Amino acid sequence: MIKNNVQTVEGSYSAEDVIFLLKDLSSVHLEKNTDERERAIQQGIHYSEMLPVEYQPTKEYLQLFYESLDTYKQKVATAVGVVSELIMEEKGRDIVLVSLARAGTPIGILIKRYIKRVYGETIPHYSVSIIRGRGIDENAILYLTKQHSGKRLVFIDGWTGKGAISKELTRSAHLFKEKHGIELDDELAVLADPGHCSSLFGTREDFLIPSACLNSTVSGLVSRTVLNDHWIQDDDFHGAKVYKELADQDLSNDYIDVIVNEFKEAAPLIKQAKADVKKINRTPTWQGLHSIETIQKEFGIEDTNLIKPGAGETTRVLLRRIPWKILVKDQEDARLKHIFQLAKERNVPVEEYKKMSYTCCGLIKPMEKKQ
Repeated sequence: MIKNNVQTVEGSYSAEDVIFLLKDLSSVHLEKNTDERERAIQQGIHYSEMLPVEYQPTKEYLQLFYESLDTYKQKVATAVGVVSELIMEEKGRDIVLVSLARAGTPIGILIKRYIKRVYGETIPHYSVSIIRGRGIDENAILYLTKQHSGKRLVFIDGWTGKGAISKELTRSAHLFKEKHGIELDDELAVLADPGHCSSLFGTREDFLIPSACLNSTVSGLVSRTVLNDHWIQDDDFHGAKVYKELADQDLSNDYIDVIVNEFKEAAPLIKQAKADVKKINRTPTWQGLHSIETIQKEFGIEDTNLIKPGAGETTRVLLRRIPWKILVKDQEDARLKHIFQLAKERNVPVEEYKKMSYTCCGLIKPMEKKQ
Protein backbone atom coordinates (compact mmCIF):
# COMPACT_ATOMS: atom_id res chain seq x y z
CA MET A 1 0.00 0.00 0.00
CA ILE A 2 1.41 3.40 -0.92
CA LYS A 3 -1.39 5.92 -1.25
CA ASN A 4 -5.15 6.31 -1.03
CA ASN A 5 -5.59 2.67 -0.09
CA VAL A 6 -4.59 1.67 -3.62
CA GLN A 7 -2.82 -1.67 -3.77
CA THR A 8 0.23 -1.15 -5.94
CA VAL A 9 1.74 -3.72 -8.25
CA GLU A 10 4.32 -6.07 -6.79
CA GLY A 11 6.08 -7.89 -9.60
CA SER A 12 8.86 -10.44 -9.34
CA TYR A 13 11.63 -7.85 -8.78
CA SER A 14 12.83 -7.12 -5.28
CA ALA A 15 11.54 -3.89 -3.72
CA GLU A 16 15.24 -3.05 -3.27
CA ASP A 17 15.54 -2.98 -7.05
CA VAL A 18 12.35 -1.07 -7.92
CA ILE A 19 9.03 0.11 -6.49
CA PHE A 20 6.16 0.16 -8.98
CA LEU A 21 3.80 3.11 -8.62
CA LEU A 22 1.01 1.31 -10.48
CA LYS A 23 -2.47 0.28 -9.36
CA ASP A 24 -2.85 -3.50 -9.31
CA LEU A 25 -5.44 -4.60 -11.89
CA SER A 26 -4.44 -8.27 -11.84
CA SER A 27 -8.01 -9.43 -11.19
CA VAL A 28 -9.42 -7.51 -14.18
CA HIS A 29 -9.76 -9.05 -17.64
CA LEU A 30 -8.27 -6.45 -19.99
CA GLU A 31 -6.72 -8.61 -22.71
CA LYS A 32 -7.98 -8.63 -26.28
CA ASN A 33 -6.69 -10.87 -29.03
CA THR A 34 -4.35 -9.31 -31.55
CA ASP A 35 -6.90 -8.87 -34.34
CA GLU A 36 -9.56 -7.43 -32.04
CA ARG A 37 -7.09 -5.07 -30.38
CA GLU A 38 -5.61 -3.89 -33.68
CA ARG A 39 -9.05 -3.11 -35.06
CA ALA A 40 -10.00 -1.22 -31.89
CA ILE A 41 -6.80 0.86 -31.95
CA GLN A 42 -7.22 1.78 -35.60
CA GLN A 43 -10.85 2.72 -34.97
CA GLY A 44 -9.76 5.23 -32.34
CA ILE A 45 -9.85 3.35 -29.02
CA HIS A 46 -6.69 4.24 -27.12
CA TYR A 47 -4.17 1.41 -26.82
CA SER A 48 -3.84 2.02 -23.06
CA GLU A 49 -7.45 1.04 -22.39
CA MET A 50 -6.75 -2.65 -23.07
CA LEU A 51 -3.90 -5.13 -23.07
CA PRO A 52 -2.54 -7.52 -25.68
CA VAL A 53 -2.58 -11.23 -24.93
CA GLU A 54 0.93 -12.07 -23.70
CA TYR A 55 2.98 -13.80 -26.40
CA GLN A 56 4.03 -17.30 -25.38
CA PRO A 57 7.45 -17.80 -26.98
CA THR A 58 8.22 -20.97 -28.88
CA LYS A 59 11.24 -23.06 -27.93
CA GLU A 60 13.02 -21.76 -31.04
CA TYR A 61 12.33 -18.16 -30.09
CA LEU A 62 13.44 -18.66 -26.48
CA GLN A 63 16.65 -20.16 -27.80
CA LEU A 64 17.19 -16.99 -29.81
CA PHE A 65 16.60 -14.90 -26.67
CA TYR A 66 19.33 -16.81 -24.85
CA GLU A 67 21.64 -16.51 -27.85
CA SER A 68 21.03 -12.76 -28.12
CA LEU A 69 21.61 -12.37 -24.38
CA ASP A 70 24.91 -14.19 -24.65
CA THR A 71 25.90 -12.14 -27.70
CA TYR A 72 24.92 -8.72 -26.35
CA LYS A 73 25.36 -9.00 -22.57
CA GLN A 74 28.67 -7.13 -22.62
CA LYS A 75 27.32 -4.51 -25.05
CA VAL A 76 24.31 -3.95 -22.78
CA ALA A 77 26.54 -3.77 -19.69
CA THR A 78 28.78 -1.24 -21.44
CA ALA A 79 25.84 0.95 -22.47
CA VAL A 80 24.41 0.74 -18.92
CA GLY A 81 27.79 1.83 -17.56
CA VAL A 82 28.07 4.76 -19.96
CA VAL A 83 24.58 6.15 -19.30
CA SER A 84 25.01 5.60 -15.54
CA GLU A 85 28.32 7.49 -15.55
CA LEU A 86 26.77 10.35 -17.50
CA ILE A 87 23.81 10.50 -15.10
CA MET A 88 26.12 10.72 -12.08
CA GLU A 89 28.32 13.31 -13.77
CA GLU A 90 25.55 15.51 -15.14
CA LYS A 91 22.68 15.04 -12.68
CA GLY A 92 24.61 14.61 -9.43
CA ARG A 93 23.97 12.13 -6.63
CA ASP A 94 20.89 13.73 -5.11
CA ILE A 95 18.62 11.99 -7.58
CA VAL A 96 15.74 9.55 -7.90
CA LEU A 97 15.67 7.10 -10.82
CA VAL A 98 12.23 6.98 -12.43
CA SER A 99 11.82 4.25 -15.03
CA LEU A 100 9.06 4.47 -17.60
CA ALA A 101 7.13 1.21 -17.38
CA ARG A 102 7.63 -1.21 -18.73
CA ALA A 103 10.62 -1.19 -21.11
CA GLY A 104 12.48 1.24 -18.87
CA THR A 105 12.14 -0.86 -15.73
CA PRO A 106 14.93 -3.42 -16.26
CA ILE A 107 17.20 -0.62 -17.53
CA GLY A 108 16.52 1.42 -14.41
CA ILE A 109 17.35 -1.57 -12.22
CA LEU A 110 20.63 -2.08 -14.08
CA ILE A 111 21.53 1.61 -13.67
CA LYS A 112 20.69 1.44 -9.95
CA ARG A 113 22.84 -1.70 -9.57
CA TYR A 114 25.75 -0.12 -11.49
CA ILE A 115 25.71 3.05 -9.37
CA LYS A 116 25.61 0.98 -6.19
CA ARG A 117 28.51 -1.20 -7.33
CA VAL A 118 30.76 1.56 -8.68
CA TYR A 119 29.85 4.53 -6.46
CA GLY A 120 28.52 2.80 -3.36
CA GLU A 121 25.36 4.93 -3.56
CA THR A 122 21.88 3.47 -3.06
CA ILE A 123 19.68 5.57 -5.32
CA PRO A 124 15.88 5.29 -4.95
CA HIS A 125 14.28 3.72 -8.03
CA TYR A 126 10.62 3.72 -9.03
CA SER A 127 8.70 2.69 -12.11
CA VAL A 128 5.81 4.85 -13.36
CA SER A 129 3.52 4.92 -16.36
CA ILE A 130 3.72 7.24 -19.34
CA ILE A 131 1.27 6.82 -22.19
CA ARG A 132 1.59 8.25 -25.67
CA GLY A 133 -1.12 10.88 -26.18
CA ARG A 134 -2.12 10.87 -22.51
CA GLY A 135 1.07 11.81 -20.72
CA ILE A 136 2.88 10.73 -17.59
CA ASP A 137 1.08 9.57 -14.44
CA GLU A 138 0.76 12.88 -12.57
CA ASN A 139 -0.34 11.19 -9.33
CA ALA A 140 2.83 9.12 -9.33
CA ILE A 141 5.01 12.17 -9.99
CA LEU A 142 3.26 14.15 -7.25
CA TYR A 143 3.90 11.27 -4.87
CA LEU A 144 7.60 11.26 -5.79
CA THR A 145 8.04 15.02 -5.50
CA LYS A 146 6.53 14.89 -1.98
CA GLN A 147 8.36 11.73 -0.93
CA HIS A 148 11.72 12.97 -2.25
CA SER A 149 11.37 16.74 -1.94
CA GLY A 150 14.32 18.60 -3.42
CA LYS A 151 15.72 15.60 -5.30
CA ARG A 152 16.03 15.56 -9.09
CA LEU A 153 13.92 12.96 -10.87
CA VAL A 154 15.87 11.25 -13.68
CA PHE A 155 13.56 9.58 -16.20
CA ILE A 156 14.76 6.35 -17.83
CA ASP A 157 13.57 4.31 -20.80
CA GLY A 158 14.98 1.42 -22.81
CA TRP A 159 15.50 2.91 -26.26
CA THR A 160 14.18 5.47 -28.72
CA GLY A 161 12.28 4.80 -31.93
CA LYS A 162 10.58 7.84 -33.39
CA GLY A 163 10.99 9.72 -30.12
CA ALA A 164 7.28 9.74 -29.25
CA ILE A 165 7.93 9.08 -25.56
CA SER A 166 10.67 11.74 -25.42
CA LYS A 167 8.17 14.26 -26.77
CA GLU A 168 5.45 12.99 -24.43
CA LEU A 169 7.77 13.45 -21.44
CA THR A 170 8.60 17.03 -22.48
CA ARG A 171 4.93 17.84 -23.00
CA SER A 172 4.03 16.28 -19.64
CA ALA A 173 6.77 18.23 -17.85
CA HIS A 174 5.41 21.53 -19.24
CA LEU A 175 1.87 20.67 -18.17
CA PHE A 176 3.06 19.54 -14.74
CA LYS A 177 4.81 22.85 -14.14
CA GLU A 178 1.73 24.80 -15.26
CA LYS A 179 -0.56 22.81 -12.95
CA HIS A 180 1.64 22.26 -9.92
CA GLY A 181 4.45 24.82 -10.18
CA ILE A 182 7.07 22.07 -10.03
CA GLU A 183 9.79 21.92 -12.67
CA LEU A 184 10.79 18.48 -13.91
CA ASP A 185 13.95 17.52 -15.80
CA ASP A 186 12.58 16.22 -19.10
CA GLU A 187 15.89 14.86 -20.41
CA LEU A 188 15.16 11.16 -21.01
CA ALA A 189 18.04 8.79 -20.29
CA VAL A 190 18.02 5.72 -22.53
CA LEU A 191 20.23 2.73 -23.09
CA ALA A 192 20.15 3.09 -26.89
CA ASP A 193 19.20 6.13 -28.95
CA PRO A 194 19.14 5.07 -32.63
CA GLY A 195 16.55 7.75 -33.38
CA HIS A 196 18.86 10.55 -32.12
CA CYS A 197 16.02 11.74 -29.86
CA SER A 198 17.98 11.97 -26.59
CA SER A 199 21.10 13.69 -25.30
CA LEU A 200 21.65 11.16 -22.51
CA PHE A 201 22.32 7.63 -23.78
CA GLY A 202 24.65 4.66 -23.55
CA THR A 203 24.93 4.18 -27.31
CA ARG A 204 23.28 5.26 -30.53
CA GLU A 205 23.72 1.88 -32.17
CA ASP A 206 20.46 0.20 -33.17
CA PHE A 207 21.17 -3.19 -31.63
CA LEU A 208 18.85 -5.67 -29.97
CA ILE A 209 18.47 -5.07 -26.25
CA PRO A 210 17.53 -8.61 -25.17
CA SER A 211 14.85 -7.38 -22.75
CA ALA A 212 12.91 -6.19 -25.82
CA CYS A 213 12.60 -9.82 -26.94
CA LEU A 214 10.09 -10.87 -24.31
CA ASN A 215 7.15 -9.27 -22.55
CA SER A 216 6.31 -9.57 -18.85
CA THR A 217 8.67 -12.51 -18.33
CA VAL A 218 11.64 -10.15 -18.59
CA SER A 219 9.90 -7.19 -16.93
CA GLY A 220 9.09 -8.47 -13.46
CA LEU A 221 5.90 -10.24 -14.69
CA VAL A 222 4.26 -6.81 -15.06
CA SER A 223 1.97 -6.01 -18.00
CA ARG A 224 1.97 -2.89 -20.10
CA THR A 225 0.39 0.02 -18.25
CA VAL A 226 -3.33 0.75 -18.40
CA LEU A 227 -5.32 3.98 -18.31
CA ASN A 228 -8.97 3.00 -18.50
CA ASP A 229 -11.55 5.24 -16.78
CA HIS A 230 -13.58 2.21 -15.78
CA TRP A 231 -10.79 0.99 -13.49
CA ILE A 232 -8.60 4.06 -12.86
CA GLN A 233 -10.12 6.86 -10.78
CA ASP A 234 -8.86 10.45 -10.73
CA ASP A 235 -6.63 9.95 -7.69
CA ASP A 236 -5.29 6.52 -8.69
CA PHE A 237 -1.96 5.68 -10.22
CA HIS A 238 -2.17 4.27 -13.74
CA GLY A 239 -2.71 0.52 -13.64
CA ALA A 240 -1.02 -2.74 -14.61
CA LYS A 241 -1.43 -6.47 -14.11
CA VAL A 242 0.97 -9.00 -12.65
CA TYR A 243 1.02 -12.32 -14.51
CA LYS A 244 1.83 -14.55 -11.57
CA GLU A 245 0.72 -17.56 -13.61
CA LEU A 246 3.86 -17.08 -15.74
CA ALA A 247 6.21 -17.33 -12.74
CA ASP A 248 7.73 -20.60 -13.96
CA GLN A 249 8.77 -18.84 -17.19
CA ASP A 250 10.06 -15.68 -15.50
CA LEU A 251 13.56 -14.61 -16.57
CA SER A 252 13.45 -11.07 -15.14
CA ASN A 253 15.97 -11.45 -12.33
CA ASP A 254 18.13 -13.86 -14.32
CA TYR A 255 18.44 -11.22 -17.04
CA ILE A 256 19.50 -8.57 -14.51
CA ASP A 257 22.09 -10.92 -12.96
CA VAL A 258 23.61 -11.82 -16.34
CA ILE A 259 24.17 -8.16 -17.23
CA VAL A 260 25.39 -7.15 -13.74
CA ASN A 261 27.95 -9.96 -13.86
CA GLU A 262 29.48 -8.24 -16.90
CA PHE A 263 30.12 -4.88 -15.20
CA LYS A 264 33.57 -5.71 -13.86
CA GLU A 265 34.95 -7.05 -17.14
CA ALA A 266 33.30 -4.23 -19.10
CA ALA A 267 34.92 -1.49 -16.98
CA PRO A 268 37.63 -0.55 -19.55
CA LEU A 269 35.05 -0.69 -22.37
CA ILE A 270 32.76 1.62 -20.38
CA LYS A 271 35.59 4.09 -19.83
CA GLN A 272 36.43 4.18 -23.54
CA ALA A 273 32.79 4.28 -24.69
CA LYS A 274 32.03 7.13 -22.30
CA ALA A 275 35.00 9.10 -23.63
CA ASP A 276 33.78 8.48 -27.20
CA VAL A 277 30.23 9.60 -26.38
CA LYS A 278 31.48 12.77 -24.70
CA LYS A 279 33.39 13.74 -27.86
CA ILE A 280 30.31 13.81 -30.06
CA ASN A 281 27.57 16.39 -30.32
CA ARG A 282 24.76 14.78 -28.34
CA THR A 283 22.11 17.34 -29.24
CA PRO A 284 19.05 15.46 -30.53
CA THR A 285 18.69 15.81 -34.30
CA TRP A 286 15.65 13.48 -34.60
CA GLN A 287 17.31 12.08 -37.71
CA GLY A 288 15.31 8.87 -37.39
CA LEU A 289 12.21 10.87 -38.30
CA HIS A 290 13.65 11.52 -41.77
CA SER A 291 13.72 7.76 -42.36
CA ILE A 292 10.10 7.57 -41.18
CA GLU A 293 9.01 10.30 -43.58
CA THR A 294 10.65 8.49 -46.51
CA ILE A 295 9.06 5.16 -45.56
CA GLN A 296 5.68 6.82 -45.11
CA LYS A 297 5.79 8.27 -48.63
CA GLU A 298 7.18 5.20 -50.37
CA PHE A 299 4.75 2.74 -48.76
CA GLY A 300 1.70 5.04 -48.78
CA ILE A 301 1.13 4.89 -45.03
CA GLU A 302 -1.20 7.62 -43.78
CA ASP A 303 -0.60 7.21 -40.04
CA THR A 304 3.00 7.32 -38.77
CA ASN A 305 1.87 5.39 -35.67
CA LEU A 306 1.81 2.36 -37.98
CA ILE A 307 5.59 2.71 -38.56
CA LYS A 308 7.72 1.29 -35.73
CA PRO A 309 11.47 1.77 -36.30
CA GLY A 310 14.42 0.11 -34.62
CA ALA A 311 15.17 -3.36 -33.31
CA GLY A 312 13.15 -2.93 -30.11
CA GLU A 313 10.02 -1.51 -31.73
CA THR A 314 10.10 -4.01 -34.62
CA THR A 315 10.22 -6.82 -32.08
CA ARG A 316 7.18 -5.39 -30.31
CA VAL A 317 5.26 -5.16 -33.60
CA LEU A 318 5.87 -8.86 -34.20
CA LEU A 319 4.96 -9.77 -30.61
CA ARG A 320 1.71 -7.87 -30.20
CA ARG A 321 0.44 -6.10 -33.32
CA ILE A 322 -0.63 -7.26 -36.79
CA PRO A 323 2.46 -6.68 -38.95
CA TRP A 324 2.07 -5.85 -42.61
CA LYS A 325 5.73 -6.29 -43.45
CA ILE A 326 9.16 -5.95 -41.88
CA LEU A 327 11.85 -3.77 -43.45
CA VAL A 328 15.48 -4.64 -42.80
CA LYS A 329 18.50 -2.66 -43.88
CA ASP A 330 20.48 -5.85 -44.53
CA GLN A 331 18.93 -9.31 -44.90
CA GLU A 332 22.25 -10.86 -43.91
CA ASP A 333 22.42 -8.98 -40.60
CA ALA A 334 23.05 -11.63 -37.94
CA ARG A 335 21.82 -9.23 -35.25
CA LEU A 336 18.28 -9.67 -36.57
CA LYS A 337 17.94 -13.44 -36.18
CA HIS A 338 15.10 -13.07 -33.69
CA ILE A 339 13.28 -10.74 -36.12
CA PHE A 340 13.57 -13.31 -38.91
CA GLN A 341 12.39 -16.06 -36.54
CA LEU A 342 9.32 -14.13 -35.38
CA ALA A 343 8.47 -13.08 -38.94
CA LYS A 344 8.66 -16.73 -40.01
CA GLU A 345 6.43 -17.83 -37.12
CA ARG A 346 3.83 -15.21 -38.00
CA ASN A 347 4.18 -15.56 -41.78
CA VAL A 348 5.14 -11.89 -42.23
CA PRO A 349 7.13 -10.85 -45.33
CA VAL A 350 10.60 -9.38 -44.78
CA GLU A 351 11.83 -6.84 -47.31
CA GLU A 352 15.29 -5.33 -47.66
CA TYR A 353 15.19 -1.55 -47.53
CA LYS A 354 18.44 0.41 -47.46
CA LYS A 355 17.16 3.97 -47.10
CA MET A 356 16.82 4.15 -43.33
CA SER A 357 19.02 4.88 -40.34
CA TYR A 358 17.70 1.87 -38.40
CA THR A 359 18.63 -1.80 -38.75
CA CYS A 360 14.96 -2.68 -39.17
CA CYS A 361 11.45 -1.27 -39.09
CA GLY A 362 8.05 -2.86 -38.49
CA LEU A 363 5.07 -1.75 -40.56
CA ILE A 364 1.64 -2.41 -39.04
CA LYS A 365 -1.12 -3.48 -41.38
CA PRO A 366 -3.79 -0.81 -41.85
CA MET A 367 -7.01 -2.72 -41.27
CA GLU A 368 -8.55 -1.67 -44.58
CA LYS A 369 -5.58 -3.33 -46.35
CA LYS A 370 -6.31 -6.66 -44.71
CA GLN A 371 -7.04 -9.21 -47.40
